[in-house]
Amino acid sequence: MNFRHFRFLLFSLILMAQSIVAGSSTQKEKSLLSNFQKDPDAYVFSYFTGNGEDGLHLMYSHDGIIWQTLNHGNSLLKPTIGKEKLMRDPSIVRDMQGIYHMVWTTGWNGNSIGYASSKDLINWSEQAEIPVMANEPTVRNTLAPELLYDKLSGKFYIVWASTIPGRFPENGKSEDGYNHRLYYTTTKDFKKFEKTSLLYDPGFSVIDACFLKKKGTYYMFLKNETLDPVEKNIRYTSAGRMKGFPKEVSGPISGKAWAEGPTAVQIRDYTYIYWDNYTEGHYGGVRCRNLSKPQWEDITGIIRFPKGVRHGSAFKIDNKTLVNLQNLEK
Repeated sequence: MNFRHFRFLLFSLILMAQSIVAGSSTQKEKSLLSNFQKDPDAYVFSYFTGNGEDGLHLMYSHDGIIWQTLNHGNSLLKPTIGKEKLMRDPSIVRDMQGIYHMVWTTGWNGNSIGYASSKDLINWSEQAEIPVMANEPTVRNTLAPELLYDKLSGKFYIVWASTIPGRFPENGKSEDGYNHRLYYTTTKDFKKFEKTSLLYDPGFSVIDACFLKKKGTYYMFLKNETLDPVEKNIRYTSAGRMKGFPKEVSGPISGKAWAEGPTAVQIRDYTYIYWDNYTEGHYGGVRCRNLSKPQWEDITGIIRFPKGVRHGSAFKIDNKTLVNLQNLEK
């Protein structure tokens, strides 16, 4: 090899090395940039307004503190079933196939709840009535159904509150003689259902249960509905399985203002619990970092909810679904 060929080979090797270094630097820059461009987590809150006569409303948040309406605050689904044709307490979960399932209260009296499903939270299936308390001819109501999806079994738990006259002793008076307990059924397809059974009797009138599963533990947040002596507050309990909740519950976590309709959601490092301070016309809430040994931080003074929001459920969605919902306003 003569000197000219050697010099050409050396120059080629230098160019290759520069190209590799430049490529590596570019990759690092792209990787760093992608961290800033990553879509933020998105959360949606299903809710109703008024008496639930105009149907499903949705709002969203990226941080659990500031919530904004979707679809200009207008309903995305009008109720068409039930004697009273209401859509109160909408509870929504997403299954492993990406389908959203929703149940709701169709009226103040009766033995049924409402059901519909959607792939995008915009276009919904035909609404159906599920007569979950058809086996109890004297039942007065079926209120605030809540969904919990068990990924391992593929089962949906549906939990709601009902009063069956004379079924349980009255430990403290409730409004209009109601004495609620929590009942449940399970299903895999919303066509076939297990026999309705009692889920929870804490020894007082209880409604508005919601659930959060974390590290193998089920947490249930609920409303103590006792009127005399006055309770009307949010408490919680926990268990290793859905059908094993102890009768003992925590002290109130919702303060002195009357509260109902809790929902629980994990947003990054915090577990958020929101509730409807319905006599005062605003929302309240707490959060904690360690749900197994919670030190509750009151966030009522810093959360921002749109005016007129009544209770429902909060859950995480992908950014594409949020963008499609936001596009409804264009």
